[in-house]
Amino acid sequence: MPDTSSNVEFAQDLTAVDSSAPPPQAKWIGFVEAGVLAIVAVATAWSGYQASRWEGTSTTAYALYERYTVLAQAKSTLAGQDRLYDIVMFNGWVTAKTAGNGTLASYYERRFRPEYTVAFKAWMAMDPFHNPKAPPGPIFMRQYVSSNALSADRFEAIANTHFKTGVVARNRADDYVRVTVFLATVLFLTALSQRFEFIGPRIVIVAIAAVLLLFSMLGIFTLPRI
Repeated sequence: MPDTSSNVEFAQDLTAVDSSAPPPQAKWIGFVEAGVLAIVAVATAWSGYQASRWEGTSTTAYALYERYTVLAQAKSTLAGQDRLYDIVMFNGWVTAKTAGNGTLASYYERRFRPEYTVAFKAWMAMDPFHNPKAPPGPIFMRQYVSSNALSADRFEAIANTHFKTGVVARNRADDYVRVTVFLATVLFLTALSQRFEFIGPRIVIVAIAAVLLLFSMLGIFTLPRI
């Protein structure tokens, strides 16, 4: 008589479900987790790259700001020295002129700076010794121009432009660092979800991670790039 017990056991083995195999729901959530991790890896690398580029731009801009600030201060100092020189020479000329010493007055006139000479001639054309409406001196004339003062203003404007560029670049770098922090949070949540055996908590955690990932990707696509 054939051994029917062995056949029954064999049939039970064929129809038995392996309890150690993951449920069908766990497979698709695993694919989602893998996709999230892949996106996070690429997005984190890109965000870090952009943050470093913007940080470099900021550092360069601040360095240029300091350089042009020093140049502006140097030119401003020279402009102040030129103005002081013009005032001293004009006071000497006035003293000689009022004393009737034409030779000394001519000597001072020859020592005037070229820029000051233009203003001085325009001032003299107004007959300042008899015209009460004439300005007190050549430095109050619109013709009085200091090239060093103009250079100081120009360097200061360039310095301010570089400073603003540095501030904007630093803010952009901070924005990308902030995105990187969000991506790190997504990575943490995704890794945490894999520690749960029950499908419910995994879905909730992955959903939160997906929302943060969507927010991070929106930031990456909307932020300026260099």
